[in-house]
Amino acid sequence: MSDHLKLSGRPFEAQRDALVAMIRDEPVLMEVLGGIADLPEGLLVAGALYNLAWNRLTGRPGLADVTDIDVFYFDASDLSYEAEDVVIRRLDARFARLPLPVQVRNQARVHLWFEQKFGVPFTPLSSAAEMLGRYASKAHAVGARLVDGEIELIAPFGLDDIFSFRVVPNYALNNRATHEKKSIRLKSVWPQLTVVPW
Repeated sequence: MSDHLKLSGRPFEAQRDALVAMIRDEPVLMEVLGGIADLPEGLLVAGALYNLAWNRLTGRPGLADVTDIDVFYFDASDLSYEAEDVVIRRLDARFARLPLPVQVRNQARVHLWFEQKFGVPFTPLSSAAEMLGRYASKAHAVGARLVDGEIELIAPFGLDDIFSFRVVPNYALNNRATHEKKSIRLKSVWPQLTVVPW
């Protein structure tokens, strides 16, 4: 039986150090971090990170049940899809040999398509990291980047929800449907999770 809650309630620094160590021990994620270091505000975000923690803490392979790796960047100098597509294609080629697809999105463009896709109004972002604060569930709001060879984490709600196996709604957007849909899938993979209803 795994001691999956061993980091629950610990200080942020201890949780940060544990997650950074898990990332450093995952070659695919280190490859992505190195490959996006030249992107403006490039961040490895969300699923690959919190899934990694939940997998490692329950004795599973680090990237088990990770379907893709999400990457954010922020470039407001050209909001066209064509400019974003150049970056997508370049990184598709860069990461073609990885076992998981890398999904790259310019967060400066999110307001152009978000409401049509999710049915929720969306105020333009001022940075890539700002998007983390709008995720439907607080445990999902985590990003990582390399700064001078060191892994820096961005976690606007801290890391305790991840290490406490707790999925808590974030009311920054009226995004109940996303919170509920993702929670059902996550609970089916990690039954140890506690899902706080919307």
